[in-house]
Amino acid sequence: MDIEELRTFVEVADAGGVSPAARRLGVSKSIVSRRLVRLEAELGVQLLARTTRGAALTEAGITFRDHAAKVCAEIDVARETILPAGDLCGRLRVAVPLSFGPTHFAPVLADMARRHPQLHIHTSYSDRFVDLIAEGFDCAIRVGYLQDSNLIARRVGPIYGKLVASPDYIKAHGSPEKPEELIAHQALMQGTEAWQFLDGDEIITVHPRGRFKADNAIALAAAALAGLGIAWIPDGVAHQYVASGALVPVMTRHPPPPAGVYVIRPPGQHPARKVRVLTELLIECFEQTPDPTGVGR
Repeated sequence: MDIEELRTFVEVADAGGVSPAARRLGVSKSIVSRRLVRLEAELGVQLLARTTRGAALTEAGITFRDHAAKVCAEIDVARETILPAGDLCGRLRVAVPLSFGPTHFAPVLADMARRHPQLHIHTSYSDRFVDLIAEGFDCAIRVGYLQDSNLIARRVGPIYGKLVASPDYIKAHGSPEKPEELIAHQALMQGTEAWQFLDGDEIITVHPRGRFKADNAIALAAAALAGLGIAWIPDGVAHQYVASGALVPVMTRHPPPPAGVYVIRPPGQHPARKVRVLTELLIECFEQTPDPTGVGR
């Protein structure tokens, strides 16, 4: 059997259809369909029942899927074993935030591809929190304060940010001096997150309220520029607006503690070696450049 046909079948089974599997694999739907037809012909059984909503596993498909996944994993291990020491192969699918991905993390991923010529890296840039398991990602890079989940996280470095507002907003509504005063202000948020602030050695948590939400730091900066409220924005985005005076730092006596940059992966006893290598490269990057925004503290 062709290993690519097996991989394709596993992707279709996990993604629930030809179209999402094609996106995961980075190939056309027609290629995926041809591989499935050849595999079913080779086995002499129907593995997938095609429907208007996607593809459902037959009884034979359910049984074969686990065996096929194990074969693919064993082949990856075997290929890495015979490669020169340290080389990686196969495919790495990683979800990266749009706000920082192209500027801060893309160079690390490019360096990883340069060091490992047989590794295929597929990157998705988006500020939404992707479902790693359902969407078939090996890992994700996330920035901020992590929410509780069953995913496994490894912190690779810090990221700094500040509360900002426009001069017009401050003129109209005043500037909060203490964390508890934020409740009286419009907060520009990514969701329903809590904000944390330092009061000496103590961390104070506030649950702000606001009517404008966005999953992108640049969009939150635009809302702050429009005078809609107060936003927590990473320094890499905020510094140009603060330098020009378009946005003003607020509540500077109670700064937010540093947020983190994390590599997130699905639960499992051991991470794949390609995920470990990416994690190590990111840690190395932050150790060499503790402030990757170049703004300074």
